[in-house]
Amino acid sequence: EAVEGMQYVNGAVLLIIGDGDILEKVKRSVQELKLGEKVIFRKKVPFSELKQYTANASIGISLDKDTNINYRYSLPNKIFDYVHAGIPVLASNLVEIRKIFSKHDIGEMIESHVPRHIAGKMNAMLSDGERYKVWKSNCLAASKEFCWENEEKVLAGIYSPLL
Repeated sequence: EAVEGMQYVNGAVLLIIGDGDILEKVKRSVQELKLGEKVIFRKKVPFSELKQYTANASIGISLDKDTNINYRYSLPNKIFDYVHAGIPVLASNLVEIRKIFSKHDIGEMIESHVPRHIAGKMNAMLSDGERYKVWKSNCLAASKEFCWENEEKVLAGIYSPLL
């Protein structure tokens, strides 16, 4: 849907890094919709290199669908990658993701996976300079909470009674 939405996005490129079971289908869609200038594919890269791509993005997207309980309660790592890079996020309105967005205001959430809706959210995020600055600042503030040093304390609290 994000790829299809790129037909309606102004002045932006969608970069897809990695692979997956639908990659060939997505590539065919790009060809059929003549979006080769707007959608770029890169093979899977090491995390250290992926961080450089992320740091140069304008927005990060995480558009999982609520198709089963696993997705409904998922909290994709890429959201934290975007937050740590100070990149505002466009994400699905899923339970755990919604909690993060409600507390930290790090971007926008979609209400549907309709391509025009996704494109509208992308265009709005990319064109609202004042909101963008707030999201970026909020991402950097949230990154101080979402770090290993804090998670280490949580894990220590869980494991210490067992030792």
